[in-house]
Formats: sequence, C-alpha cells, structure tokens
Amino acid sequence: MKKIFLVLFATTLLTFSTRADEGMWLPSQISEKIKEMQEKGLELSAADLYSLEQVSLKDGIVQFGRGCTGELISAEGLLITNHHCGYGQIQAHSSVEHDYLTNGFWAMNRSEELPNPGLTVRFLVRMEDVTEAVLNGYVSTMSEEQRLETVAKNSKKIIEEAQKEGISYSADILPLFYGNVYYMFVYQVFSDVRLVGAPPSSIGKFGGDTDNWMWPRHTGDFSIFRIYADKNNNPAPYSEENVPYRPKHFFNISLDGVQEGDFTFVYGFPGSTREYILSSEVDYIANISNPAKIDLRTQRLDIQRKYMESSPAVRIQYASKNAGIANAWKKWQGEAKGIKRLETVAQKRALEESFKSWAADKPQYNGLVEKMDSVILSYRDELFATEYFNESALSVELVRFAGNYLKADPQKREQLAQSFYKDFYLPIDKEIFVAVINSFIRDVDQCYYPDYFKALLEKYDSDLNAMAQEFFSNTAFADQQRLQSTPEEILSNDVMILFYNAFNDLYRELGAKVTTSVKELNLLYRSYMRGLMEFQTDRLFYPDANLTLRIAYGEVKGYSPADGIYYHPSSSLEGIMEKDNPEIYDYNIPQRLRDIYATKDYGRWEENGSVPVAFIATNHTTGGNSGSPVIDAEGNLIGINFDRVWEGTMSDIVFDPTVCRNIALDIRYALFVIDKVAGASHLLDEMVFVEENGTNAMNE
Repeated sequence: MKKIFLVLFATTLLTFSTRADEGMWLPSQISEKIKEMQEKGLELSAADLYSLEQVSLKDGIVQFGRGCTGELISAEGLLITNHHCGYGQIQAHSSVEHDYLTNGFWAMNRSEELPNPGLTVRFLVRMEDVTEAVLNGYVSTMSEEQRLETVAKNSKKIIEEAQKEGISYSADILPLFYGNVYYMFVYQVFSDVRLVGAPPSSIGKFGGDTDNWMWPRHTGDFSIFRIYADKNNNPAPYSEENVPYRPKHFFNISLDGVQEGDFTFVYGFPGSTREYILSSEVDYIANISNPAKIDLRTQRLDIQRKYMESSPAVRIQYASKNAGIANAWKKWQGEAKGIKRLETVAQKRALEESFKSWAADKPQYNGLVEKMDSVILSYRDELFATEYFNESALSVELVRFAGNYLKADPQKREQLAQSFYKDFYLPIDKEIFVAVINSFIRDVDQCYYPDYFKALLEKYDSDLNAMAQEFFSNTAFADQQRLQSTPEEILSNDVMILFYNAFNDLYRELGAKVTTSVKELNLLYRSYMRGLMEFQTDRLFYPDANLTLRIAYGEVKGYSPADGIYYHPSSSLEGIMEKDNPEIYDYNIPQRLRDIYATKDYGRWEENGSVPVAFIATNHTTGGNSGSPVIDAEGNLIGINFDRVWEGTMSDIVFDPTVCRNIALDIRYALFVIDKVAGASHLLDEMVFVEENGTNAMNE
C-alpha cells in the first residue's frame, strides 16, 4: 500500500485543477509544475527555482524568526521582510526617549545596526522525501502507537545524520497528507541578525487594524535587517568581530513595475492550511469557534485601545500585543463570511456523500466519513471549552505570567519578570479580567468550571468587579518589587497562582482528551486522504501548509467583491494622501511624506505622476508568507507579500479564484521610502536594479 500511495502522490502533482492558481507547491516537486508555470509566463527553469547542484532562488530566501519569510537583497547580507514581522524587534529597541515605532529607525552605518538576541533566520539547504526510511520496519499489523514509535526512532537517526552535514545545521521531518508522506527539511541557522532600518509605524503600519486585510492597501509594510557571520561566512553567535554574510544568491530588484495579467510567484514559508477537512469541522469553525473568539478579542482590543489612546507610554507597551490580537480577530471574521458565501459546508457535505457512495464496496473506506464525524462530534464541547479558556482566562496577562513564573527556572525568573513588566499596564489587565471572565460564565457550560472558580463565584456572589478588585490588590504579581521580595512558599498560595492552577489543571486534562481525539481523527484523515486521491483522480492535491518552503504562482489581477464593484490591482501614493489624517494615529503620516507629495519630488520612483504602493495577485498564500518575495517571470523581486484580501481569508480552508488575492508591497514604494523619506540611500548602493530588457543574473 505504501508504494502504491507514493506513485499516486506523484501522479496527483501532474493533475490539473479547475481552480486556477490554487496550491502551495514543494520546491523539490516544482519540476512537475514547471511547464504550466512557463505557459503562464515564467521564463526560468525548475533548476533556477530549486536545485541542489547549482545556485537557485531558494538560496536567497530565509525563514525569518519562526513565523515569517525574508529575502536577501544584497551581496552583503541585507535582508528585507515585513514591518509587522520585525515589529517585536523594533518595539524591543523602542522607548519613550527612542520611539522607533513612531519615528522609525535607520542605521546610517554598520556600527549603528542593532543586535536582536533570540532572533534567527534559517536557509533551506535541501528537502527530501524520506517516507520509506521513516517507515522502515513498519508493518500494517502494528498499532498506531507502534507506528509512531517506529517513525520517531527512524526520524531521530535520519535527523542526527543530516545535522552533521554542515555548521549550524538543523533538520525537521514532517508528515504531509496526514502522515501518508514524510519529508525532511534541512536548514542552516544564523543567529546574528541586526536591525538596519524600519519606517515609522505611520508608514509601516499605515491604516492599522482598520485597513488590515482590506483592499486597497497603502501600508509600507517592510523592515530591513542584516545577517552577520564569522570571517569564514559561517553562522556564529553575535560578536563585534562578525562580518556581513555573503549569500549564495540575492534578488535583483525590478523597477519595471507590474501590470494586470503579469505572471508572479510567491516563494516562502506558509504556516497552516486545512484544505481537506470535513464539512462538520468547517461548520464548527465558521459558526461556533470563530464567532466566540471574535467576541472575546473585540473586548480585549477595545479595552487596550482605550488606554493606548490616552497614553504614549501605554501605546508603546501594548502596540505589538494589540496588533497580534487584532490580526487573527479580523482574519476570523473574513474567513467565516467567506465560508458562508461559498456555501462551503454544503459543498463539502455533497462531496462526502459522493465519496460514501463510491466507498460503499471498498472495505478500507466504507463507513470512514461516518466514523470521522462521530469522532468530531464526540470532542466538540471539550474543544470549545478549551479554546474559550485560552481566549479568556488565559488571556489575562497576570494569570498567565504567574503560572509561567513559578514554572520557570529560578535563575531565569528575574529576566522573565523584567521582560514582562516592561510592557505591562495593570488597569488594562484588570478590566480585561472582568470582561472575559464574565463572557466565560455566559458561554461555557458549568461542567467545565474548576471547583475553585465555582467557590469564588459563590464567595463574591458572581460580582466580578469585586473579585477583580481583591485579586489585583492582593496578588504579589501586580508589582515587580513586591514579587521579588515575596518568598516562594507565599507565592505558591497567591490568588493568581491558585486561579491559574485551578483552571490549568482542569484544562490540561480536557486538552489531553481533545489531543487524544484529534490523534484518532488524524489517523482517519490519513485513510481519507488516500481515498480522496483514488476517488478524485482529476483533482489537484497539494500538501497543507506547515511552515515549510513552498511556491505559489498566479498573476496580477483585480477582483469584484460585490455586485457593481471592481477593485483595480494596484494602489498609489494618492490613496495615502486621501486617507492622511493628523488626528488619527494610524493615518497620521510623517510630515516629510506630506512635503514630498506637495513638491512631487518622487525621483526615479515616479510612475504616472505618483508613486506605486501595493498590488494584488492570485497567488495562494497564508500566514507565514508574510515577508515572502513576490517574484516576476525573470526571477526578479517586484514586491513583498504582506497580507490577503479580507474576502479571501477562507483560503486556508477553501480557495476561491474569483476573490482570493495576496497583497504585496510594491518594492518601488519601499525603495522610495528608504531614499526620499528616510534619507538612507546608502542602502540602495548595495542593491542591484533591473529595468526593462535587463538580464536576470543569478548572484554568486
């Protein structure tokens, strides 16, 4: 069965789909898709995109941190990613005296570049199908536990050997198609990554949460870092002796601009998709889970913003937190709406009914969907309660910090406390406590209340304001000095610890039950995926995203979100000026940008009397693709991916080619900001620009 499926897997990569431009493709398999890409306009070979024998585009791309993508844009290790990907580092270097979030930051020489402890970037060295080696010794009569033990034992040995191949190598072995296939991904990791430049948030985060996920966008979402290495160009911890890394490849930058219909592709690390889940899971996401989480995050966002608007210090403290909360909050709204508009639940249900009929005479698949639905239904209530706990009680910062503090190594507690209190404002947390716990009482069945919590409700007669007043007044965790002077035996009985432990103990138990059920379900999905591929021989299958390097391709294209409306695929500086409002923080652009607009001093970045800002295309992307290079037919950098349109955020579950669009920063706007707004044109001297009829030289 294993070898049969591997043949089937390879065959599915050659199958065409009616849903144009859908898919996130493994670079090692791109040779199977290269003909279609070339027919759409690509002028490169498969080896130009991914190769182990020659320098290829993959050698200029990194996983930035563990949740974004970045690309090299100079021979001296210069790296560009999104502003929101570098936001945590920018915030960490910011203070009221040096407010880089508001004012931006630009290193005018190498000595001014700022180190970022804990930040790493990873280059993919190679990927390899290791299914047979991972499953070596497995026989079909084994239990799932025995299979997992076999996979773990074999994987450990394979990874250990791979990591010996080079300096600072790391390797992961990950399942694809729910464990029908296993791939190994080998990386080289660099840990000396320094902040070089970031525009002010009024450019890098222009439009804030109002514009997030929306088109047209006018956000200059970029930041610049530099990778450093030792004198032999190898990864090394931060040292003043390190020198800029010399990459195998860096991207030439196209100044030609984009037109509707132009071929594009995105090369990055998409995070997570669930394209093959059953209708019952989609129904839960759209109609139960998302609405509850949206409501809870709305409350938290409103409370945070109220205090942020009244204090510059609080605004800096909570800027990154607020942005993180808001990102998923708005995405969930668009996702639920898109699922309903496409009638995804009904469509998947119809597919499942057809599958059932096809599987009726096949013992290995007959009754499979019914069994999966039964498992999903069996743990839905526990899953909802667990998700609600994570978004309510565990979202209270002091509760979460208290639990983490006592669990931490005593030698690391002081550092943990300093990091926490630097960005903590007690009145926000106290008000959030009242709001989210009140919602927990309203929406979660009492059978999922810890006994300790039930006793508290009785003690305070369900008066959450009184409960919060006593909790936040009595806890040692409310003040850093008080915390550090309190003996551990007293801390162990602190109200925040007791509250945390009561909830955590119960929900750890519930979470274990959910995990067991999910494992059972994923085992059934493994069979379901095999069955789907046998059933739908004319359907395009690609692995769900899992933070591994993928290629998605499409074209620059507008879309119609509603009757009578058509969105053009590009935006410009004119749109920024139309939104400019000094009275609203997210729309208060730098005066320097207003001055440039008044004089129309755009320099070489001018196009049709303005400056291009962003564009959209049909590339299939998701979280993790933030910062990914958007590349033209010749392999040049034309944009930086940073978002999707709101109407298409359901693409993690179902792709609709009529509205699913990725949003990219036009690289020329980033260059304009660097040159004209920041006055950091010395950075442009490192880059290689390509204009019409320019060659696409692979950089050595």
